[in-house]
Amino acid sequence: MPAFDLFSIGHSNIPADRFLATLQNAGVNAIADVRSTPFSRFFPWFSQQALAARLAAASMTYTFMGGTLGGRPRDERLYRDGIADYAAMATQAEFHDGLQSLIDAMAQSRICLLCAEREPLDCHRCLLVTRHLAESGLTVGHILHDGTIEPHAATERRLLALYDDDCDLFEAGQASRLAAAYRWRAKAAAFRQKSSASRRAAEKR
Repeated sequence: MPAFDLFSIGHSNIPADRFLATLQNAGVNAIADVRSTPFSRFFPWFSQQALAARLAAASMTYTFMGGTLGGRPRDERLYRDGIADYAAMATQAEFHDGLQSLIDAMAQSRICLLCAEREPLDCHRCLLVTRHLAESGLTVGHILHDGTIEPHAATERRLLALYDDDCDLFEAGQASRLAAAYRWRAKAAAFRQKSSASRRAAEKR
């Protein structure tokens, strides 16, 4: 297995025991939770308090980092047409502070970023956070639902293949194509604000 500086995982509907075993098999001993809201209605063992307690029992640490590295910004200026704007989020001082905190913690721990989505390419942990970590020279492994670990470079190759299949636009050069592919995927995957009508309907339920 290649040596990775850190990992990412989407908890999805993984049973709690298998989730822990998967982390242990990868040598992970610390979770950095990058969910903006660390709560799961359908899989309560992934809600913050229950998860932190279960990890502690397995000698793993838990840190909530959704305030700086979450995918649902509180600042309305970080949305474009109601969609979280990853490019704008990546310019924020808080985001870079969060990245630096991760890098500092890596000196002491084998860290895995945690979010909810099963597929890395459907999640800001890949399209925003680990993209920038990889660009800084760190090696990232995405732990997939079946427990296999996909290097971030392989995830980017899948992203390019999806982009090339869906788009007719020609981008000169690999770097330009990859940047365009990230923009394209982020527009589809990023958090969308509810419309005013949807919020009113939800409040009535």
